Amino acid sequence: MSIIKKQDFIDSVADALQYISYYHPLDFVQALEKAYEKEQSQAAKDAIAQILINSRMSAEGHRPLCQDTGIVTCFVKIGMQVQWESDMTVQEMVDEGVRRAYNNPDNPLRASIVADPAGRRINTKDNAPAVVHIDMVPGDHVEVAIAAKGGGSENKSKMVMLNPSDDIVEWVLKTLPTMGAGWCPPGMLGIGIGGTAEKAAVLAKESLMDPVDIHELIERGAETTEEKLRLEIFEKANKLGIGAQGLGGLTTVVDIKIKSAPTHAASKPVVMIPNCAATRHVHFHLDGSGPAELTPPKLEDWPEVTWEVGENVRRVNLDTVTRADIADWKMGETVLLSGKLLTGRDAAHKRIQEMLNNGEALPVDFKDRFIYYVGPVDAIGNEAVGPAGPTTSTRMDKFTDMMLEQAGLMGMVGKAERGPATVDAIQKHKAVYLMAVGGAAYLVAKAVKKAKVLAFEDLGMEAIYEFEVEDMPVTVAVDSEGNNAHVAGPAIWQAKIEELDAKLKA
Repeated sequence: MSIIKKQDFIDSVADALQYISYYHPLDFVQALEKAYEKEQSQAAKDAIAQILINSRMSAEGHRPLCQDTGIVTCFVKIGMQVQWESDMTVQEMVDEGVRRAYNNPDNPLRASIVADPAGRRINTKDNAPAVVHIDMVPGDHVEVAIAAKGGGSENKSKMVMLNPSDDIVEWVLKTLPTMGAGWCPPGMLGIGIGGTAEKAAVLAKESLMDPVDIHELIERGAETTEEKLRLEIFEKANKLGIGAQGLGGLTTVVDIKIKSAPTHAASKPVVMIPNCAATRHVHFHLDGSGPAELTPPKLEDWPEVTWEVGENVRRVNLDTVTRADIADWKMGETVLLSGKLLTGRDAAHKRIQEMLNNGEALPVDFKDRFIYYVGPVDAIGNEAVGPAGPTTSTRMDKFTDMMLEQAGLMGMVGKAERGPATVDAIQKHKAVYLMAVGGAAYLVAKAVKKAKVLAFEDLGMEAIYEFEVEDMPVTVAVDSEGNNAHVAGPAIWQAKIEELDAKLKA
């Protein structure tokens, strides 16, 4: 029998969440390195390079990989012979560990959890509560798998109740392109099959806790139904040409994970949950001997990847750029932004909409300015701002025409694709949409030299800031003529992959 002390459990949870905020799992880093070496699409290769550089920087600096430090999901397997020395429940202990981790003054993590989700959506300020799954298992120790899951990838989760005779691979291949790039590929897909609807979702999420091992599976060959499905989906998903950040390329997924459970004879529930390029999870055990010890990885295990802008890069001064200037920008170009850049995301846009509807004056002049969709981590030390990568731009689509026409915006910076109506609005107003790499938040933040809140300070990380940036790297995703990299890129690379396959078979 093991006696697990409350403080050991809380400390282990807090330490684990700090650890995963800045350390990628090494198996994931190695998978990205393989993808980088293989990639032939320059846009995708550049994106993977920035993700790998960001990963090493975060490991060195002990700062978050991504500004979205996630909603905490915790799988706790408790041995039947375990005894607790605690006056708190397991949920309460996990939540206390979350509070301590996210409010750590040495590396504060962004609080993203809101209570009253269908109503006022008030931030809990400490990222608690966590989502906790508890299983009682044989044994005398506690096993914990804990992850911090970003909202952009979580929002792309898909669920279906298939007929027993329906093809799972066919559904995945039909569904994956509809998920867009908001889940920040390349990453993993967790697939849960069977049980009931909610069981399939838990299986899918738990599968993402496993290490990346698809290449080992390819070498030894599939033996089970799940393994055969993994290999088939892995091969066919990468032939879709979606690529890193949805810009088109050879690698969309670095692994496929599948867990299944018995189900009703009339049912085939399937849930697919993606993990983004900021994959963050760790496992630990407690046996009563003290808190878990997490061994830091060695920095020399990270690949030596560099990213240099090409000769054709366009340097832009945001303080002087004009609409005539942006008319020359072409889809796919690399642009380095310098000057003053506004920020704003969901809550700020909603408030702006309410003010315009009420005839109120806006607290910020957006005319001929650029806005960055971001909710940064709090700064520490001499940082101007904490990790500040882009949030999913699609969520701002319903506000875009208003911001272009009524507020007078000239350009937007975010991640992932824009919807057709938004692309039409960008073309109509001769604006531009620029894409920063999701999953490279610490790297992006290094381009921010100054930051101050201009409006809506009560919204916390969703307030409107003014950043002063220097050589912030972005890609022209939608130019003023409506040319769209997230449509053109994957289409081009799907065709190229088909050509490559045909040559190999010839």
